[in-house]
Amino acid sequence: MSLRGVGAQVEIETKLTLRRGESLIVTLGIPVGILVFFGNVDLVDTGYRDPLDFLVPGVLALAVMSTAMVSLGIATGFERRYGVLKRLGSTPLGRSGLLTAKTLTVVTVEVIQAVIIVIAALLLGWSPAGGIAAAVLVMIIGTIAFSGLGLLMAGTLRAEATLAVANGGYLLLLVLGGMAYPLSKLPLALQDVARVLPAAPLAECLRGALTGTGIPGARLSILIGWAVLAPLLAARSFRWEE
Repeated sequence: MSLRGVGAQVEIETKLTLRRGESLIVTLGIPVGILVFFGNVDLVDTGYRDPLDFLVPGVLALAVMSTAMVSLGIATGFERRYGVLKRLGSTPLGRSGLLTAKTLTVVTVEVIQAVIIVIAALLLGWSPAGGIAAAVLVMIIGTIAFSGLGLLMAGTLRAEATLAVANGGYLLLLVLGGMAYPLSKLPLALQDVARVLPAAPLAECLRGALTGTGIPGARLSILIGWAVLAPLLAARSFRWEE
């Protein structure tokens, strides 16, 4: 695996990601739109004195999900469909280099997302209580979990099915993730389901880190479980050709 080759692939994939209009809507448009809208309109009692303390961590969690699961999963699914993965895997870059480049691309896009979201939040008057390093660590764990889910879909489903499942899962987890709407407002049965899925634990752990209230251990354990399980399932079942 050539580091120069990986770097070149990261540059190409990042540019392609940022040039895809539908990808920008999911990765930047929706998260920033939710932040700006709910940051200016107090529609729901979040239980926080400053609603931004609830909203900003949730939007950061949404950004991780949109890039690591939706954007990565759909792009990889269609690359697999058209034989791009097979051709790139047979180059000196190799399969390991290709997967490394995809992972680094996700991280690069997430850094851009985080910078834009944080700047928008600061302009709205948000002030984090601390825990920046802990929040970064939580986002890394969340990225691993959602990247695993994205690659699991891309490597096992047809491209059209990956497109449908990724977008459907995005909408479902947006509702059940406690990102813009508190889980406590959902029916009890849905709350129980939401807390074992990766979105809500990611949002709650980020909220605990950035508000200084502490990361809930039970939620972190669930998130780590997804970060272990999803990539393992993706690695075991991934097919390089459709």
